[in-house]
Amino acid sequence: MSRDGSSAVRTKRMEVEVEDCGQVYLMDRGDYEAADGSSDSQTHAPGLMRSEGRGLASLNIATQWGDIPFTVTAADRDPGADLDGYEDIGEMSFDAPSGEVFLVGWLMDWDDEKAHDLSPLLSGSGTYRLRYHIRGIDEERCWVDDHYLQIWPAPLHGPAVLKTTDEAFRHLLKPEF
Repeated sequence: MSRDGSSAVRTKRMEVEVEDCGQVYLMDRGDYEAADGSSDSQTHAPGLMRSEGRGLASLNIATQWGDIPFTVTAADRDPGADLDGYEDIGEMSFDAPSGEVFLVGWLMDWDDEKAHDLSPLLSGSGTYRLRYHIRGIDEERCWVDDHYLQIWPAPLHGPAVLKTTDEAFRHLLKPEF
């Protein structure tokens, strides 16, 4: 929080290079640990994003490859969901052991130029809430502002689906997935 009592907010727009996977990853610089494949209901937002382990989360996007416009806002408190501007919105908890995170596409070999540094998170290491806004899934499009991620410090709590309108997203919410 700033001296005048207002919220601290930092927004970054970027192009994330994706290579045939339909996902981008939020990755802690330090101590991330890949999951063992088990499902943890506290850290999965069905259909939109998934915890891949401590300090590692995957976010589904509308296309399989290319340069994907992405916007990320890091705040010191809940910045509020944009319920009118997006078709599908989900939330989940995220553990950031170092508080230094990157947004990356599918990178078989690490490339610093393709990793988007979002560090440091405004509250350092700890547990955060991720809220992922997306639109254009059914059209498989990736226009500017179609993918928007918010990050703020919050205690661990279960995932939530705040809004769903796209058929593809509703399909992913069915129990067999």
